Amino acid sequence: MNIFCLFWIPLFYLFWCSLPGKNKTGAGWAFIIGILASIGHIFLEPLFDPGKFEFSRWLSGFIIAVLPVILPLFIYFFLVFFGIVKDGINYPGFALAWLIPAAIINALRWSSLRDPILLLLIPLLWTSLATGIPLFIGFIKPRKVILTILASFGILALPLTAASSYWAFFSHMPLNGIIFLIITAVPMLISVVLSFFQGKYSS
Repeated sequence: MNIFCLFWIPLFYLFWCSLPGKNKTGAGWAFIIGILASIGHIFLEPLFDPGKFEFSRWLSGFIIAVLPVILPLFIYFFLVFFGIVKDGINYPGFALAWLIPAAIINALRWSSLRDPILLLLIPLLWTSLATGIPLFIGFIKPRKVILTILASFGILALPLTAASSYWAFFSHMPLNGIIFLIITAVPMLISVVLSFFQGKYSS
């Protein structure tokens, strides 16, 4: 489990960048800022003790499983919005590069706990969000109102399902956890398949 937590994000990042049409725009800055964000996240976690209440457990899952991914996507969105990043836009690549330090640091931090929720589930949720949310962002078209509404719903729903998956496993409800995990992971799988075939037929 420790090996999985340590290498899953870096290997998935390399896999993603190897897909046709993907690049490493901003990866260096993402990695450096990701180190600082990971250190800050270590101090943030103790403020949200899972406790005995259901919402506090869910909120703890949101802090651990969702916030580390939302932050780089949010920052990259503004980089694109203000024109700092113009060519070769790659939301997942930026977020995954940002998450590499977090994966390494947490693999070391959580190694003694031997908790599959932390060592296996969290890396899967991170990659699912890092690639799934940008899939919905790509469907936002101001002139297509219905499509934009559905895509916006997906952007809002995916972090909720990820946090709910963590909460369900933490609350000893593995079936619910698996269901939420599958829902969270489906956009990631679609994104990978679309990226592969788009690159294949455009070449």
